[in-house]
Amino acid sequence: MEISEFDHHTPIEGTTFFDGEMAMKGYALNKMCYSFNAAEAREAYLADPEAYFDKFKLNDEQKQACRNKNVLEMIAAGGNIYYLAKFAGIYKMNMQDIGAQQTGMSVKEFKEKLLRAGD
Repeated sequence: MEISEFDHHTPIEGTTFFDGEMAMKGYALNKMCYSFNAAEAREAYLADPEAYFDKFKLNDEQKQACRNKNVLEMIAAGGNIYYLAKFAGIYKMNMQDIGAQQTGMSVKEFKEKLLRAGD
């Protein structure tokens, strides 16, 4: 039997691989973020984030990542980027905000880097 290159994954430095184990780890966080499809859920979250964390049974790591509004921490806590985009939207975070988090730069520095790259 031949092993396909897709049968395994090679870690990429600075990234979190989202696999079945991470999906199980992040189930509560992703379920909470999915709920943000409904306007009333977003309102309930903003009114009392801690109660909302408890409603979905987030663990301490997930709660702290949400408090920090740090998408990379949320990914490490099992978050799926597609669901986390719902969370980021609540706080009016855009891809430049997330890119800045990923690179360890300020948003201003990251935007300047993008402008320089476009030259």
